Amino acid sequence: MNDQYLQDIIRDVEAELETHTMKAIPRRSFIKLTGLAGGGLVLAFQLGEGNALAAQAGSSTFAPNAFVRISPDGSILIYSKNPEIGQGIKTAFPMIVAEELDADWSDVVAEQSPINQAVFGRQAAGGSRSIPSSFDELRRAGATARSMLVAAAAQEWGVSASDCTTEMSAVVHPHDGQKLGYGELANKAAGLPVPDGSTLSLKERKDWKLLGTRVTGVDNHALVTGQPLFGIDQKIPGMLYATYDKCPATGGSVRQANLDEIRSLPGVKDAFVLEGNGQVAELMPGVAIVATSTWAAFTAKRQLRVTWDESGASKDSWSGSVERARELGKQQGSEMIGSKGDVDETYSNAASTLEGFYSYPFLSHATLEPQNTTAWYHDNRIEIWAPTQTPQRGISSVAKILGIAEDQVTLHQTRVGGGFGRRLMNDSVCEAAAISKQAGAPVKLQWTREDDMAHDFYRVGGFHGLKGAVDEAGKLVAFEDHFVTFSSDGEKPVSGGNITDGEFPAPLLENYRITQTMLPLGTPCGPWRAPRSNGIAFAVQSFIHELADAAGRDHLEFLLEIMGRPRWLDPGNTRTLNTGRAADVIKLAAEKAGWGKRLPGGRGLGLSFYFSHAGHFAEVAEVSVDDNRKVTVHQVTVAADVGPIVNMSGAENQCQGAVIDGLSTTLGLGLAIENGRVQESNFDQYPLLRIGNAPKVDVHFIQSEFAPTGLGEPALPPIAAAVCNAIFAATGYRVRELPLLKEGFSV
Repeated sequence: MNDQYLQDIIRDVEAELETHTMKAIPRRSFIKLTGLAGGGLVLAFQLGEGNALAAQAGSSTFAPNAFVRISPDGSILIYSKNPEIGQGIKTAFPMIVAEELDADWSDVVAEQSPINQAVFGRQAAGGSRSIPSSFDELRRAGATARSMLVAAAAQEWGVSASDCTTEMSAVVHPHDGQKLGYGELANKAAGLPVPDGSTLSLKERKDWKLLGTRVTGVDNHALVTGQPLFGIDQKIPGMLYATYDKCPATGGSVRQANLDEIRSLPGVKDAFVLEGNGQVAELMPGVAIVATSTWAAFTAKRQLRVTWDESGASKDSWSGSVERARELGKQQGSEMIGSKGDVDETYSNAASTLEGFYSYPFLSHATLEPQNTTAWYHDNRIEIWAPTQTPQRGISSVAKILGIAEDQVTLHQTRVGGGFGRRLMNDSVCEAAAISKQAGAPVKLQWTREDDMAHDFYRVGGFHGLKGAVDEAGKLVAFEDHFVTFSSDGEKPVSGGNITDGEFPAPLLENYRITQTMLPLGTPCGPWRAPRSNGIAFAVQSFIHELADAAGRDHLEFLLEIMGRPRWLDPGNTRTLNTGRAADVIKLAAEKAGWGKRLPGGRGLGLSFYFSHAGHFAEVAEVSVDDNRKVTVHQVTVAADVGPIVNMSGAENQCQGAVIDGLSTTLGLGLAIENGRVQESNFDQYPLLRIGNAPKVDVHFIQSEFAPTGLGEPALPPIAAAVCNAIFAATGYRVRELPLLKEGFSV
């Protein structure tokens, strides 16, 4: 249902994160784009034809359409253009600029940029693409500003620019010790031509001073002191508060509701039905309640009685899907995804074959901040304050729903209290916009936790009928995966529910077969941290361990043998698996975790590797299981190669967060869907990991010379298999179904 629309969103996000090319701007254009008289230096750069970034001439504050401004007082304002969803990009982006600028970090003020595609190009957060897509662009931005400041100082001193250096927000002439701060040079630099970007000299990595260090998040102080950074914090004069009730089974519409009774309740200003536009990611039918407070709106909602028309609603059943998938898993899939060699002949000649059926459930994003948006429709325009991962998509969706032009929609990007892919969709944004127009007032739409659980775009569950063969030497010689997934249209898998013929270990083998069967689904699904990889990694990496054990081989040795000689799977494509990088992180994780060390009874080590989002990650979990099947994860050792690290503090935080997130799902999380309804409604039924169960997470980076890649997502996929392989090492019990609570374990 509406899956094509969701796929379009995902493709748009990927496009939004593509690298843009900066071009030199003619001097006349640059002068027009910079504040000259008392305004300091505003660095303007062009992301494509007709997309020059401009600043308001003569303004004393940073214009909302330029990335870098250096004021006469020496302050350096750097905008971060992509949404901050906890991944640290609001700190990392300015760090990249500041490094090439040779700025003193204490002079830098980092701010979230306005949302304006004409000015900033594409703005989105998703796919762990922000750093790789913007790294060189931002370096050139800093280098351009630095070059102009050096040129200004050289003119001031009557010396050659090549004789000048920079350090700590100042230009220095080493021969005579003269020094001018960037603030002192700002106005002079603003009148100089912008250099050709291709002539810029970027720093060598050995000369980095800021990148790779630990820098605290620019919002950290505001966060711990409770400053209003998030969407849920927003307040505007005259604001009312809204809640929105939708059919618990996706696709249902309103037949009737007790609206008159609701309108008579204390604090309620209005209650009305919205018909929706039929797009689950935008505006589905429902009942809006507008009140003088969130409490009044929520209280009224508890008394709302709606008769739903469910003739077109989802009838999905997870238990039915499990039963059907178990039968399907015994045979090949109906669709061939990829094959090579002669798998059946290899089975017949193998020393040993092994089969296993793995499953994992649907999951909720369960973001800490439930969905919310503040909207104010007036004078045929609308202003929005929203925590979204795709603000530009939100603008276009709202414009379409309200029947106004996109330039009549202003969206203010707030900090996001958890995204993980959930806020790639702008349903709450569209709902708030429609409610504000109908109510004739500014409103803050606030979802409850129950709303959030019932109307998510879920991580799709999946099933793997796996089979493999090893030869007499214990080498993996054949591999087969029948992937049972879901489809909303019968033609292609739902978002996050696909598999490719490049799935590990297939490309490294002479004999493999990957087939697929799709079950029908009406429940909306969407990207969930490390889409598709988060589930597939559990099944495949656990089964690799099964095969190693069946062959009597050490898992580490077996895994390294599969990798073979160092090489790119797709030569020339640096976003594909590199077996050398993979082997290096596997060996590093094993070394740091003490692979092979003697452990007491009931305690074991488990290893897992996975490549996703261009990141190579290996993890080793140390786990104990007591006589009552209580699982304790003591430590997780992470080894990663994502190229050079921008902010070590942020990078470690991302890895630790991904491990805890993945561990939480491994231990206890899963959704039951019956009659199209998610059965779990709050955290009492969806037990997120508590602090007392969190392990020590030890992170190690191989800072290779390859281009940097993102790491918000690739640290998550290996953890489930690492933990389950450790449980086998500790107890001899093989986990093939998640979460562990379903397998009779406790935490």
